[in-house]
Amino acid sequence: MRVIIIEDEKPSARRLQRMLQALDLEAETLLHSVEESIDWFNTNEHPDLIFLDIQLSDGLSFEIFDAVEVQSAIIFTTAYDEYALQAFKLNSIDYLLKPIDSDDLETAVSKFKTRLPQRQSVTLDFNDIKKLLVNPIEREYKKRFSVKVGQHLKLVNIDDIECFYSENKGTYLYTSEGRNYLLDTTLEQLEEELEPQTFFRINRKFFVNIHAIKDMVSYTNSRLQIKLNTYNEQDVIVARERVKDFKLWLE
Repeated sequence: MRVIIIEDEKPSARRLQRMLQALDLEAETLLHSVEESIDWFNTNEHPDLIFLDIQLSDGLSFEIFDAVEVQSAIIFTTAYDEYALQAFKLNSIDYLLKPIDSDDLETAVSKFKTRLPQRQSVTLDFNDIKKLLVNPIEREYKKRFSVKVGQHLKLVNIDDIECFYSENKGTYLYTSEGRNYLLDTTLEQLEEELEPQTFFRINRKFFVNIHAIKDMVSYTNSRLQIKLNTYNEQDVIVARERVKDFKLWLE
């Protein structure tokens, strides 16, 4: 089985390579840009599996597939666009959110190996995916959440929520009135339910509302610290691996 990695952040590419080695997979080629990838595909036999980031150093990886018809299975390793994630699941093996979790990686590789005997070739329609990026499928996101207060149920409008966070195996929302409420859900489920232009998952524990951000300051290890309007129970830090995507989201 031939495997390559296309990733502009070299430390991330090497980390993924080591994780694959632990699964007895050897990524024989590391590519870091659109131009380099196009040249490589034009002069080499296409691999069985590609681990692909979207935002590369010289553009979006879609540009590769405008120039080359790739006949490989693809596992995306990015959280560049929430609409794209939904589109990719229709055409690819899987997508992995950064920072990549070893269990998620193993699951994705197993899924690929399961499909391998039946796979003749996989040709992704990237034109359709790009259309979804520009004109995403209209869908309904959560407008409110019901929370339990004693023996009563209370409705909390999405606009009144500053953040969602996990703590002690529970998932909570925090309102602009300074109240916490326990939810019967997980952050992973919320990822499908929250409007991606309004809420962003800054790390494994937090989603923040763009309208609740009052300040952003540099933090250690190339991270960012977020100051919300009222939430101050613990530090709200953008993970180093998510800073680039967070800045794109802000724009």
